[in-house]
Amino acid sequence: MSAKGKVNFMVERCKGCGFCIEFCPVKVLEFSKDYNMKGYHFPVAAHSEKCIGCNMCGMYCPDFAIWGEKNK
Repeated sequence: MSAKGKVNFMVERCKGCGFCIEFCPVKVLEFSKDYNMKGYHFPVAAHSEKCIGCNMCGMYCPDFAIWGEKNK
């Protein structure tokens, strides 16, 4: 199964709120074990093959640090 979409990140903008992880309808995201420069765990696309490009992650991100898009 190939992904219908993809998730884009601006890791250094992330403050680790987890809204993107919580509201992803297909559970693509998880917190990274790594930290950004601010000391926050940021999300990673742990299950990128499930992404549908709905951009729910981006709609809930208060810092505009993540967004989803449909593959062409």
